[in-house]
Amino acid sequence: MSEITNLIAEGRAKRLYATENEDEAVVYYRDETVAFHGLKRGRIIGKGEINNLICEYMFTLLTEKGVPNHFIRRVDNRCSLVKRVEIIPFTVTVRNIAAGSLARRIGLPDGTRLRNPVIEFNLKNEELEDSLLNVTHITALNLATTAEVRQIEMMSRRVNEILSECMSGIGIELIDFKVEFGRYKGEILLADEVSPDTCRFWDANTHEPLDLDRFRHDLGDVEEAYREVLHRLTGNVLRSNEEEA
Repeated sequence: MSEITNLIAEGRAKRLYATENEDEAVVYYRDETVAFHGLKRGRIIGKGEINNLICEYMFTLLTEKGVPNHFIRRVDNRCSLVKRVEIIPFTVTVRNIAAGSLARRIGLPDGTRLRNPVIEFNLKNEELEDSLLNVTHITALNLATTAEVRQIEMMSRRVNEILSECMSGIGIELIDFKVEFGRYKGEILLADEVSPDTCRFWDANTHEPLDLDRFRHDLGDVEEAYREVLHRLTGNVLRSNEEEA
């Protein structure tokens, strides 16, 4: 791997570093935790390591299933090497079961299974509280072409199918998830991360959250929930409580 050169960007839970290879970057997963558009902040010791391992598993699975993504390989416990994409400035949320903001907006009780997956687009802008977009907003703002939006929606549906099947096999319900996409040498790639920070995972038997909602709603045992997801996916029991450097 080329050496890390400089910090490109720092987000809620990750840092992105440039390398000597202009086509590659290194993602560093942090323990910092943010919810409610930055109004609630905290730290989950070991989360960065757990999410890095979960993302390695998820992106490897998606690659095997034919979903093009930015992941190249995991470098160490907290870092992964990725393709340096140009992030498309909206997120995509796929919802299988009503929860969170969707439940509040449409008046359904948390846990209501939807007749079909709901796909939402949100502008990547915290000052505007990640405003909800439709396709005409996206094209009017020149964020992506109609063809790119169609491809992103198709890829998001495929990711949902793959992740739903995977999680069902380990006794976890995929309630919803948020993903990002980027452009790389003329290709649309799935980017960012797939982890309990960006997905709602509920235990299939107890319906207990195994994700960031434990932090959002002060449910406790946040670190244990993340570790449980990793353990069910990989059998890896990560016990390190090493402080972030």
